[in-house]
Amino acid sequence: MTSTPHILIVDDHAEIRDLLAKYLAKHEIRVTVADGGRALRETLRTSAIDLIVLDVMMPGEDGLSLCRHLRETTNIPVILLTAMAEETDRVVGLEIGADDYLTKPFNPRELLARIRAVLRRANSLPKQRVEATADRYAFGEWRLDTAQREIIGNDNIAIPLSTAEFHLLLAFVEHPKIVLSRDRLLDLTRGKAANVFDRSIDNQVSRLRKKVEPDPKNPTVIKTVWGGGYLFAADVTTL
Repeated sequence: MTSTPHILIVDDHAEIRDLLAKYLAKHEIRVTVADGGRALRETLRTSAIDLIVLDVMMPGEDGLSLCRHLRETTNIPVILLTAMAEETDRVVGLEIGADDYLTKPFNPRELLARIRAVLRRANSLPKQRVEATADRYAFGEWRLDTAQREIIGNDNIAIPLSTAEFHLLLAFVEHPKIVLSRDRLLDLTRGKAANVFDRSIDNQVSRLRKKVEPDPKNPTVIKTVWGGGYLFAADVTTL
């Protein structure tokens, strides 16, 4: 199953943000919106974004400055929204690393076409391997060996993990004692395995619980937070 692309729209005009978000959502694109640089950075800190639609003319930190920052710190594709008369902005934007641009006013259908084209180009490039931040983690009676993709109990018996189980457990041990929504879990895992969620997140959690919980029917390690998602309640240490 191909993951739904997650697009970030950055524009200080709420009407434009909402219009584009609604249009793209109708075409099976997941959308987050931001009104400027601060909201953009916060979104990137908490979510995996596939492409950014970035308005150039914004008060404070403008789109060109933000584009330059993005090129210095990420590989996320950027499409700039520019004013019709500002040819210089378009040229500078491409020079500092924007992947495409669209002049205002524009048809949302054209933006959708450009988003899909840029994503196709980005997906054709070799993907960087995402590494775990540690080789081993310990929680409860278990040790997670990220090299072997297995958990080892106090009896030193290793239990192998499927790809889905491994990436989901890795997301949990790297974010212990934090409520992770289903969308957040998708963000944390999709860069590591695009097809992890061939079934629902809930099914994956259920399978993982059968391996790490003393009593899967009464979980104490991976707790359900009703209306919020899941919380990895165990203390985690790196080895």
